[in-house]
Amino acid sequence: QGRVEESGGGSAQAGGSLRLSCEVFGRLFDTYAWGWFRQSSGKEREFVAALSRSGGITYLATDVEGRFTIIRDKVTNIVYLQMNDLKIEDTGDYYCGLTNSIGGSMRSQDYDTWGQGVHVTVSS
Repeated sequence: QGRVEESGGGSAQAGGSLRLSCEVFGRLFDTYAWGWFRQSSGKEREFVAALSRSGGITYLATDVEGRFTIIRDKVTNIVYLQMNDLKIEDTGDYYCGLTNSIGGSMRSQDYDTWGQGVHVTVSS
């Protein structure tokens, strides 16, 4: 299964930017696709972004399209979620997950390994 560690959470003002990182330990490279999900207070975990095993296919939730980007550094094998033009409703706990799906998935149930999450607070 391996282990996932996220970093980069914190606070930002609306309109600002944050970058989250996701690093994998103990799992063979190129045997998994990646996903970012978030959970806000009182809500279920929701899809944010996904990246295929090859890094060539990405998916973004409708409400983050044009603002967020998911990208992998092929040298370090760290996946980043670049979040620009943040909105107050982006506040929540962000989780990085791994799935055996080749193309990635927008369904949290397809992910078998999760990090502990990082918190993002966006204020006005």
